[in-house]
Amino acid sequence: MNRSEREGVILKKYSGFYYVQQDAKIYECKLRGKIKEQVLTGDKVAISVLDDDRGIIEKVFPRRNELIRPKIANVSLVLIVMCNNKPAPSLNLLDRILFLACYNGIKPYIILNKNDLAPDPKAVLIKNYYPYAGFNFLETSVIKNTGIQELKEIIKGEIAVFAGPSGGGKSSLLNLITDGVEAKTGEVSSKIGRGRHTTRHVELYPLSSGGFIADTPGFSVLNMPDITKNEFPRYFPDFADFAEECRFPNCLHWKEKECGVKEAVKQGAIAEFRYKNYLTMLEEVAKNERCY
Repeated sequence: MNRSEREGVILKKYSGFYYVQQDAKIYECKLRGKIKEQVLTGDKVAISVLDDDRGIIEKVFPRRNELIRPKIANVSLVLIVMCNNKPAPSLNLLDRILFLACYNGIKPYIILNKNDLAPDPKAVLIKNYYPYAGFNFLETSVIKNTGIQELKEIIKGEIAVFAGPSGGGKSSLLNLITDGVEAKTGEVSSKIGRGRHTTRHVELYPLSSGGFIADTPGFSVLNMPDITKNEFPRYFPDFADFAEECRFPNCLHWKEKECGVKEAVKQGAIAEFRYKNYLTMLEEVAKNERCY
């Protein structure tokens, strides 16, 4: 990067322009003609500044990852929002998103929202297992404004997306943690027409506490990726210590005997529902593998 160039993050693409945050300022940018690859929200770029408001994107830096839906790059944190109740949480969906996060090299954080409500039995299972199994966990309530400041701290320094079922309160959480962003970027908002267009674009909101959150419901493609069944177990970090007790080094924790993971399930160290969800996904991976 040249001395005259500045590094920034793409917040949004709209009508051929890219809106790049560089420090505390947002520039409306065009692409330098030599850039041929598709440029995404979340991309880290080098820009040359033309004036107080405009710039040219000179270079796109290599990505750490790229999601399909939402179409966004360099996500470092996925906030998996499940409800304490209304609706009851989906344990299968939770484990599927946890797997996909690990597979994509994204740090997962489980958010148990609506903790002002009496918990559904499945919410109790989540609370009693995942925090003690080493997963990041936070309880929130939009009604009581509980955990909102902690959520902002979690996002600090990250590019974050939400994930989880409809009705979980993702939009309400987004509205709370981005409070004041519209006022701070009002000039740019009028320029790019935020909130006035029916076409949806993935946009990053910079938070005053640091970090970015995408205005998207998160993962919507939940199919198993093209991996082998032998690769699959490595994306269940809570199984790792118990897997050391398996007789076979490539144990799938499925039909094998002398399996440390299955023994941990019997002893209650690994939740039975978690293991059953693992087997469901493993069979799906094995079936896909046979199709190729």
